[in-house]
Amino acid sequence: MNITFNQIRVFTTVVECSSITKASEKLYLSQPAVSIQLRNFQDQFEIPIYEIINKKFNPTPFGLEIYESSKEILNQIELIQQKSAAFSGLLKGHLKISSVSTAKYVIPFFVSPFVKKHSTIDLEIEVTNKNSVVKSLEQNKSDFAIVSTLPKTLALEKIELMDNELFLIAHNEVKERGASVFKHHPLIFRELGSATRTAMENYLKKQHILVQTKYELSSNEAVKQAVLANLGSSIMPLIGIKDDLAKQRLKVIPQKGLPIKSKWYVIWRSDKKLSPVSSAFIRFLNEEKEPIIKKHFTA
Repeated sequence: MNITFNQIRVFTTVVECSSITKASEKLYLSQPAVSIQLRNFQDQFEIPIYEIINKKFNPTPFGLEIYESSKEILNQIELIQQKSAAFSGLLKGHLKISSVSTAKYVIPFFVSPFVKKHSTIDLEIEVTNKNSVVKSLEQNKSDFAIVSTLPKTLALEKIELMDNELFLIAHNEVKERGASVFKHHPLIFRELGSATRTAMENYLKKQHILVQTKYELSSNEAVKQAVLANLGSSIMPLIGIKDDLAKQRLKVIPQKGLPIKSKWYVIWRSDKKLSPVSSAFIRFLNEEKEPIIKKHFTA
């Protein structure tokens, strides 16, 4: 066999993108260059590792096994590069964080000073719902995740980051108070798989509140914009709407059992082999989280 690093990198990227076109864009290579690398990689094996069906790339079962091994090889190469840089006094490598969408208002303040201090680090932040965040950890695609509800399916390490509070939010022109809001205004939910959605449903069930009309939107920002348009009310994290509250575009409606209180956590797999970058990020959070909270999140 004469397998090269570029062949492995191209193959894993195409598998993850499920598309030669998308992989070529991500790798900054032409489509013919990606196709050549794929063919050269396939030539190393007697068994097909992929097939093209209706112009769509599909790894074979054997190809998926090669993909898992290839990912491990790439991870080990990156770890070697990071350790080599660390011995030279330089922190270098890739840091990927998967975050629930409500934490997008929080995580930049904790990440920004770290990457500014270590400018040679490549940072990737994926913002999605809780189910996708947990899946990313399960598949070892992320170094860390930011969540407000700890998953029970994985053995985890964690750092408690800061408080998260959810309130009933409505357009400033809404006159109803208390439970009458639920009777006269639609309630806007996040999509299934969202931790905010789960918290809302648990609250409504506990308080025996029957929602007359409800809408579903797929991001926290979309929910906020819907409430700003007076489409309905919602139970939302306070941190993402402070400016709208200050400008009296939105308001908090006091409600029994609210706010829903939780915390944001930085979590990672207990069996994760921490890179020098990951280890440095953990040390940074433990040392700097309190000053960051005091500077940016304390009234």
